[in-house]
Amino acid sequence: MDWEPDGRVIAAANISRVLSDRDLASVDEFHAWSVANRDEFWRSMIDRLGILFSVAPAAVSTGPARNTRWLPGAQLNIARSCFQGADDSVAVVYQTKAGSASMSVAELRTQVQTCAGGLRRAGIGEGDRVAMAMAMSVESIIGYLALVWVGATVVSIADSFAAAEIQSRLALVECETVITQDEISRGGRRLPMYTKVIEAGAKRCIVVDTQGNQDLRPQDIAWDDLFVGNPMVEPTIRPVASHTNLLFSSGTTGTPKVIPWDHSSAIKAATDGFLHQDIHPGDVVAWPTNLGWMMGPWLIYAALLNRATIALSSEIPTSLGFCQFVTDAKVNVLGVVPALVRAWRSEPAVASLDWSAVRVVTSTGEASAVEDMRWLMGITGAPVIEYCGGTEIGGGYLSSTVVEPFDASTFTTPCFGLDIRLFDDGVESSTEGEVFLVPPSIGLSTELLNRDHQAVYYDGVPASDVPLRRHGDQLRRLPNGHYRAMGRSDDTMNLGGVKVSSAEIERVVNLVPGVVECAAVGVPPDGGGPDRLVVFAVAPNADPALLQPLMQAAIRADLNPLFKVAQVRLIESMPRTASAKVMRRTLRDLV
Repeated sequence: MDWEPDGRVIAAANISRVLSDRDLASVDEFHAWSVANRDEFWRSMIDRLGILFSVAPAAVSTGPARNTRWLPGAQLNIARSCFQGADDSVAVVYQTKAGSASMSVAELRTQVQTCAGGLRRAGIGEGDRVAMAMAMSVESIIGYLALVWVGATVVSIADSFAAAEIQSRLALVECETVITQDEISRGGRRLPMYTKVIEAGAKRCIVVDTQGNQDLRPQDIAWDDLFVGNPMVEPTIRPVASHTNLLFSSGTTGTPKVIPWDHSSAIKAATDGFLHQDIHPGDVVAWPTNLGWMMGPWLIYAALLNRATIALSSEIPTSLGFCQFVTDAKVNVLGVVPALVRAWRSEPAVASLDWSAVRVVTSTGEASAVEDMRWLMGITGAPVIEYCGGTEIGGGYLSSTVVEPFDASTFTTPCFGLDIRLFDDGVESSTEGEVFLVPPSIGLSTELLNRDHQAVYYDGVPASDVPLRRHGDQLRRLPNGHYRAMGRSDDTMNLGGVKVSSAEIERVVNLVPGVVECAAVGVPPDGGGPDRLVVFAVAPNADPALLQPLMQAAIRADLNPLFKVAQVRLIESMPRTASAKVMRRTLRDLV
């Protein structure tokens, strides 16, 4: 096994306390208990997190599995629960032009309350939708929590989107006000943000001026003005099912789904952070992300509800500078996406940094490469906790824990309070297939604003003795009971009469010398028959005619000689969603 926890790690782990309190002998026993006793499990996690209610719930849950109501009757504002750490403890550490800075829990609470007062003076309050399109920064955290504080709904938009993509999302949710910034500095380049949001049709903007010279339209508001002459205000208390955040599915093709989060969604994020990422009070947590991806709100809640510190870097995440920030800030829990790790491996100086403070690494976004994660565990001495989930889950459905041994790029357990089943062509499988979730769970969506929720997640699921909810990932269950991600079910291809996932091809081809990154797609030929395998590769200065036989030899040796590489196409970079997932549909359309 690549990760073998020692006695010190096991004794200090959050999950060990839970096992002891419940008199359970193993993680498997705890998972089984959590799905057999879901109400008791979620009640215990709400108590451990110290969630503050203005009106206590009448029950933990009510209703059928497909449409469960969580915490019925509860009234709260989840932002209140984000400030329960000691007033002088550090809530956020971040980079500035002058170096590094930090903000205590008391200071962050004051900033949020004051910002909330400014928002109310600007006419923003209960039920209003306000978009956030900006980099992940201390201002974005303040703005996010202040919007929740006044009872508004955050509309999450990735800062990397073009104006047309921003415009389409604003139109989908009928949102007119956007919190943004003048520009984003990234890798020595200045990328306009405010002008892009104006081009996207925003009727009103609240603008963080990072350069100190931004001219605003008459209807727009300077961020700093929210904090001038406005009193700190108390939070707006709302029913638990009230929307706090509207997020969008990846949108790799067609119109993205609009997925609401409510006040209970934060409980799922923080629970996963407590049990799977093993976040402790006082830990420093870094995850390069933004509010346009679910991991942005997840980071805010998973860190602050667990009384930890959020670490924010302005460096490009693939760079040595970002890694230097992580080590200088003494980050304890580090989140990554697989593409970052591959980039770090190409920079020899990364391995020479002092990674000793890192206690847990966690990876999500796509199936990871074994050698990359094995390398990362080698330089940090920490486990890489794989974490697979989705926006409509509020967190993960499959992960690992720090107390279990495991091999790189594998998962050990479904997330607690949630179960899964595998089906191959509609028949339940014990070894490999499409994953279906077994509801209910806090965090699972119960509505979509622009689609039929029942049709998307429940219609046409396989027959089973338990309720099933569609998710769409492909998993392989290994002989030891652990799991390996095989990509999305719609990225499965038929090569020579054999079904295989893109992830399986890519694991082998990524090891070919000269290949920095690759994506495999299956293209149906004219007239029907097995798919043609086309491999897109980022391979600087390589000759595709020479790469093809090398890839073919690797596939023949490690996978199946029936899998023929029909074509290799070189590209400068992979097309990705805001959550860093490779857009294989886009690549398929190029063939």
